[in-house]
Parts: sequence; C-alpha cells; structure tokens
Amino acid sequence: MRADRVHGLFFGIFLLAAGIFFPSPAITENASAESVSVSARVIDSFRIGSREKDFGALEFVGGLEMISRSRDFGGISSFRFRSPGESFIGVTDTGFWFFGKILRDESGRPSAIEDFTMSPILDAAGNAGEKWTTDAEAIALRGNRVLVGFEREHRISEFRLEPGKMGSPVADLDFLIPRHELRMNRSFETVAFAPQESVLAGALVAITERSIDKNGNVFAAVLDGPRKGAFTIARRDEFDITDGAFLPDGDLLLLERSFSLSAGVAMRLRRIPAETIRPGGIADGPVLLEADMGYQIDNMEALDVWQRSDGATMVSLMSDDNRSFLQRNLYLEFRLLER
Repeated sequence: MRADRVHGLFFGIFLLAAGIFFPSPAITENASAESVSVSARVIDSFRIGSREKDFGALEFVGGLEMISRSRDFGGISSFRFRSPGESFIGVTDTGFWFFGKILRDESGRPSAIEDFTMSPILDAAGNAGEKWTTDAEAIALRGNRVLVGFEREHRISEFRLEPGKMGSPVADLDFLIPRHELRMNRSFETVAFAPQESVLAGALVAITERSIDKNGNVFAAVLDGPRKGAFTIARRDEFDITDGAFLPDGDLLLLERSFSLSAGVAMRLRRIPAETIRPGGIADGPVLLEADMGYQIDNMEALDVWQRSDGATMVSLMSDDNRSFLQRNLYLEFRLLER
C-alpha cells in the first residue's frame, strides 16, 4: 500500500470518528435495479510488503479493491452469498440493495466483479427512504427470505428475495431486546441464521454493534427456536461488532473493528462457541485474526462464511468506504485452517 493510501485511510477514519461525515448520495424513487460499472484491482497479499499467506487460523486467498464512478456505490454494510463464493446480495448504510458476482482466475482466486446492480430499499409504503430510516447495517438470507437490520430507526424487517426489483418489507420482527437499551447509531449490526444441524436449530440471531448493558457487554438475541431469548456478548479491548456469520459446526464468527487516534483502524475476527449462546448468558470466544494498518484493511463492515467445492470453509469480508474518496471498498477472502 502506498503511503498516501495509509495516510488517507487514517484521515478518513478520523473524520468518521470525529463525526465529520461526507454527504450521502441522493436516493432515487426508482425501485428497479440499475447496473453499476465496478472495476477491481487485485490484492495479492494481506500483510503489506509480505508474501506470507497464513495468519493464525486463516489463510489469505486473495482480494479486490472495488472502484466505481457511480455516485451511489459505497457504504457497504453487510452481504450474503446467494451461491457459494459467487453471486451475492447486500445492503448499504445509505439505503440501497446491491447484487453482484465474484469472478475468479484459473487458481480460484477472486479476479473481478461483474453484474453489479443497485436499487433503493423501500419502506412499507413503497417509497425510497432517507438515511435516517434506511440505515441498513445487517442482512441474513435463507431461501427467498431476506432479513435486514436497521440501526437508527431500530428494526429488523423481512423482505422477499426478488432480484431486479426488491419490494417493500412484508413484516417487522420482534427483536426481544428492550428498545430503550438500543443506542443511537449502535444497534443492529448482525442478523444471521444458524445452521439447521446445530444447538440453535437454524434460529435467527440478532446482534448489536455497541448497545451495552450495565456490565459493558453487547446486547444480542436468539429470535426463535429452542434457545429463544436475549443474551449478551462480551465486549473486549474497545472493539465493536460490525457483522457476523455462522460456521458449519454452529459456532459464530464475528467481525469487529476498533479505532484510536494513536493506532488508527484495526479489524478482528472472533469465534464464539455455539454452546455459549443461550438466553441470559454471556457469549465469548477466542480471537482468530487481528489486523491493523500494516495490513490491507479499511473500515471492515461485512462478513460471510461459505463452503468451497473442495469442502473448505471460506471467510469473505467487505469494507465500507464511508462515502469518502480517502477510503476504499475492499473484498478480502480467507480459508479457515483446520488445526
């Protein structure tokens, strides 16, 4: 990474932390998806200036820096693959759906983005909302059911999967966490379905970013199934939760982010054992990966887990550029090592 990239990233995150935001794009009233041209620069190494591939429990496979001239592109908050490692759906914190596809080279590494489209997230009346009402931060997908978590006007809404023309929500879910405990701009950052063959029996789990209880732990809830009820997740070392997805064995993988003026931005992956997720409990688990500005990261916001054709468990991340020309939209891909 060039020095200007490093300094630009640091400055962009500083602006975010200081509350100096760049203007959001105007949201159009057209609900039909519009094609967006996205070019990509291949990222070959995760640690800047190093060719190493293994980082603790993860092996770096490859990455992309995504670039577009579209005024709407950016602000990526969460995504889920519709087909393993290929077609995806996601949401932005500026109130858009996005769809796209990862292309790969002959070695299976990510090489480009194609078929990228965007459309506004509609409210119950069928209108495109403002950022205040459509600050989408989390997405979960199962079949034709799409759940989206919003963090300013706190809610978890259900939509039908209709690529090309996503409609209005069909329902809002009971999120079980007392509404008065949800912090402004710090509520739902993760909604994820657990595997059917797990102790959570396919339940939907919702997790906040930094809505904390009196002990400083993060509010979360299992919304259905045999372990339905609110719980908390231990907050460690000033890291905030930005997304999460379940591993095949039922453990929960969390993406976390921190920022300080002295150290800049950092990201972390933490594995939460399934057995610690229970009503009234405090879930916690080990760190699998931690990376600072010496690595190819930005404001890492989005995570998904998927299975490669050879059976490998893959972890994919995306970043949010905060609508700033000083930051980047990244796609990073890792293989979870069995050790």
